[in-house]
Amino acid sequence: MKQQLEEIKSRAAAALANAKLPQEIDELRVRFLGKKGELTGILKQMGKLSPEERPVIGQLANEVRSWIETDIETRLTEIKASQMAARLESEKLDVTLPGKRPQFGAKHPLSIVLDEIKEIFIGMGFEIADGPEVETDYYNFEALNIPKDHPARDTQDTFYINDNILLRTQTSPVQVRVMEQKKPPIRIISPGRVYRSDALDATHSPLFHQIEGLVVDKGITFADLKGTLETFIKRLYGEDSVVRFRPHHFPFTEPSAEVDVQCFNCKGEGCRLCKGEGWIEILGCGMVHPKVLSNCGIDPEVYSGFALGMGLERVVMRRYNIDDIRLFYENDVRFLKQF
Repeated sequence: MKQQLEEIKSRAAAALANAKLPQEIDELRVRFLGKKGELTGILKQMGKLSPEERPVIGQLANEVRSWIETDIETRLTEIKASQMAARLESEKLDVTLPGKRPQFGAKHPLSIVLDEIKEIFIGMGFEIADGPEVETDYYNFEALNIPKDHPARDTQDTFYINDNILLRTQTSPVQVRVMEQKKPPIRIISPGRVYRSDALDATHSPLFHQIEGLVVDKGITFADLKGTLETFIKRLYGEDSVVRFRPHHFPFTEPSAEVDVQCFNCKGEGCRLCKGEGWIEILGCGMVHPKVLSNCGIDPEVYSGFALGMGLERVVMRRYNIDDIRLFYENDVRFLKQF
């Protein structure tokens, strides 16, 4: 039995010396010192020894157990230290290497111009208003003097969710909601996303951005609208900008007009940018229809107002001479970094 204990010690020493991983050490601990381990199997045979041999073999067995336990802990510490050294070696950083210059993003061209427009209108005393993009038929059409049988609905290809819920085709519903919740004086702009069922091409997108403006108070006239828009356009395009108003029709304004700015490339002579006309259309506007005021609980005999609306993409395309609306949404870094 003494020889068996010496052999166990030798096998344990050899196995521990060859172990490379902590889990291998755990397996050897079970193999030699576990309940069914080799050393435990020897100790179970102590009953077969004579009374004189038991103390001698018992002492030797305890020495072997103690030696194996110590060697296990020593080897486990060595393996963990070796693993840590290897990890530190593989993960070390050379602090003398030059750093990598990070790429900084920038504002999207739509955001650049939108922020400028907001700043201009805020400087004139306007507030920013927001509203839901999923709207009801009432706010998107009926409250704006566009009943269900109105031909103007044919010009707006609408995404309907059901008979009464739709994706807004314009930001004008925000004006209605503001007039319902707040009594005059009102002076707001409402930029936001709008949706129309248009095929995607160089000048059309099913998703685009509009900016609506609204002023309601006592004594508001078309002259106030004209002065506001001339101030806005000169701030946006330059003090030498020339503005033209053309009669038009919108169901929710009366009288209505479209606003052109003289082509800043050819100064009205005609060129490729303005398609030879000398003028570039930028927005629609008009005096708020009395029926729209009544629908919102505002007495048209006491108050009057004007509204304006423009497509943000159209303004930006003309600002930067961009000829394809899809460039705004493709997020090609080669395009965006120019701004």
